[in-house]
Amino acid sequence: MSERQNGNGRAPYPRKGGKNERPYRNDRNERRETPAEDLPENLVVGRNALRELLRSGRAVDKIFVQKGAREGSIVAIVGEAIEKKIPVVEVDKAKLDRMSGNAMHQGVVAMAAEKEYCSVEDILEIARERGEKPLIVISDGISDPHNLGALIRCAEGVGAHGIIIPKRRAVGLTAVVSKASAGAIEHLAVAKVPNIAACIDELKEKGVWVFSAEAGGDAYYNTDFNCACALVFGSEGDGVSKLVKDKSDYIVSIPMYGKVNSFNVSTAAAIILAEASRQQRNN
Repeated sequence: MSERQNGNGRAPYPRKGGKNERPYRNDRNERRETPAEDLPENLVVGRNALRELLRSGRAVDKIFVQKGAREGSIVAIVGEAIEKKIPVVEVDKAKLDRMSGNAMHQGVVAMAAEKEYCSVEDILEIARERGEKPLIVISDGISDPHNLGALIRCAEGVGAHGIIIPKRRAVGLTAVVSKASAGAIEHLAVAKVPNIAACIDELKEKGVWVFSAEAGGDAYYNTDFNCACALVFGSEGDGVSKLVKDKSDYIVSIPMYGKVNSFNVSTAAAIILAEASRQQRNN
């Protein structure tokens, strides 16, 4: 395939061939929880998530602790909250269950200030301030809060500069997402956009190459990520939408050698993002 060249400042980029299976699907057992869209976005659930919340400097209105649960890491959380003059209220487990939508709260739930969303330009500015090529994650319609939380954790762990999520037909930054991210949500810039396809056009105009993780693409380890890049991971059932896939510069896949033909979206993201991050930092 010929190199792509245009006037938007992005360097020519050769595509390599290869056939692979779809990199992921949703194989998580469903939990009986309140739908993620019904949970307020200022709830933070679970011990790891609360520790990261307190570290982040984000304002916390109140922390609810299960009666009789003053042991282990909860002691440290409560101690730090008191030191920061954050009200700590003891409640029974049933109230915490209701507040968290029956998520695994581990005896602690916090009411924090609403997490502020940033703009796409803010994410690019973070990369500039670090003196690094942009490494951006795009969630194209992920509806499972556990998968989005795990994706955020992967993105933060490899040093991505931010994640972009859609405003509609996808999960937002709920308490379950925060819990699943193990607190990584407190350290990663999140932009919420009305239209992912239009956002991709904006990124491409700013010199960012867009890679979608889907079937039939180049093997991720044969792909050159040493550029300003955004990686798109699609919904659990449908994958990356056709429109977004058509707007992407390249399709990347993970070769599968076992009996199953796909990974969970966060597993696939961890593999591909780790390789992209490695290439950017070794060059």
